[in-house]
Amino acid sequence: MTVTADSPTSEWGPFGRPLFDDPGVRALSRVGVVDVGSNSVRLVVFDGAARSPAYFYNEKIMCALGAGLSETGRLNPDGRVRALAALNRFQHLAKGMGLPPLSVVATAAVRDATDGPEFCEEVLKETGLKIWVIDGQEEARLSAQGVLLGWPGSYGLVCDIGGSSMELAEINEGLVGKRVTSNLGPLKLRDIPGGRRGRKAHIKDVMKELQDQMGPQPDRLFLVGGSWRAIARIDMLRRGYPLKVLHEYRMSSRSVQETIRFIEKGDLADIKAKSGVSSSRMALVPYAIDVLARLLQTFKPKDIAISSYGIREGLLYEQMPQRLRDRDPLIEACRFAEKKDARMPGFGKTLYDFVQPLFKSSPLAQKRLVKATCLLHDVSWRAHPDYRAEVCFDNATRANLGGLKHSERVFLGLALLHRYRNKREGTNFENLYGLLSEKGQREAEVLGKAMRFGAMLMVDKDSPIGSLVWQPRKKRLTVNLPSAAYPLFGEVAEARLSSLAQALDAEFEVKRTI
Repeated sequence: MTVTADSPTSEWGPFGRPLFDDPGVRALSRVGVVDVGSNSVRLVVFDGAARSPAYFYNEKIMCALGAGLSETGRLNPDGRVRALAALNRFQHLAKGMGLPPLSVVATAAVRDATDGPEFCEEVLKETGLKIWVIDGQEEARLSAQGVLLGWPGSYGLVCDIGGSSMELAEINEGLVGKRVTSNLGPLKLRDIPGGRRGRKAHIKDVMKELQDQMGPQPDRLFLVGGSWRAIARIDMLRRGYPLKVLHEYRMSSRSVQETIRFIEKGDLADIKAKSGVSSSRMALVPYAIDVLARLLQTFKPKDIAISSYGIREGLLYEQMPQRLRDRDPLIEACRFAEKKDARMPGFGKTLYDFVQPLFKSSPLAQKRLVKATCLLHDVSWRAHPDYRAEVCFDNATRANLGGLKHSERVFLGLALLHRYRNKREGTNFENLYGLLSEKGQREAEVLGKAMRFGAMLMVDKDSPIGSLVWQPRKKRLTVNLPSAAYPLFGEVAEARLSSLAQALDAEFEVKRTI
């Protein structure tokens, strides 16, 4: 068998060698994308780890280009003025940031309007920006690729709702399959005659056509788009959900139905104020809930996940070489954070090897979290010591990280909290702990305390720090320390080892090796 850098048996383990020095990866370190939608125009500048980038800059201007399009066949005149001003601003910002040329895409409103080509010519003349007007099929493909940026290898049905259209795309094992487009955007639905009854009848007919084209889609439903995110915020409000992170927020069909009734019976102004949904977005929610209700009734997905990634992220994914697409976005983001912020970049790998015996029988999904946590163990060292543990928890649970369920965010947060603090009681985040099982909380504590002890042996990234031998049946933990590291085992290190053993409900011993 040939061992490569990405082989599970290589020194880098199942997550592969870091790619930071690859020129093709560095070229994607800062990319600007503009999405000209029916309701808003948004600039996003990606920066950082190319496989899981942070949002260096993110600005949205509500223009309502598609308002009235069904009646006039033309773009909203006021929206055109606002969109042109927004694009002019974005171009100046991009030049100031020294970005490569912006990638600009326009969707349903511009492609459907009779004056869409005229608008694109005006933008090119005034700003120098060339707009790529994409059709519904391409919009569906890019949205699905955005989902794949955050969930590599995932499968299910992606539903992207904009102001004037709604797209569906099938994804399976990292590939985009069948895709369709429709006119079920809220701005279009406002113009359907017959009130809500007429609107629901129209949605039912269109959804049946979509089902005929897409076939059965019983797996996960990924929801992309501002109207879906607004409904998710309201679902969080209704449930009293403690973690206000929309990406990877999960809902069941029953929960969505309860939230639809909550919206129908509630005061929209009150719901808007309490949920934080903007006025312009809230105005579209009553139309979007009718689409979502029929979507769930038609396709009956096993579960529902909100994706904050869509067309803009899909454009970035488009530029990635396959070797980068195949990487784990969580691990790559954590590696980048370690390289940028840790006092000793590279020690995260040593620490992972050190603590791994405690998680030897864990599934790969758990080892992935252990790896990510070890890479992040020292990136918050600049925080004040009195608040470092809570800063770590807050960063882990709310950071822009892809490929993480909310329970996994809490696992990362708790492990990092215990990296700096023995007890988790008495923090401002206790209401979040319940998102993780009791078993998961105990495992996070063990990992955090193992890192807390291992960090005491940190001199440089390549020096051997010894090894752990864990015998779970005997409840015995042995620490083998090489002679070079033995002087580092002082009173504080011993106290931290004792705390780790207590978390394991184990006895411990320390052996000095040659």
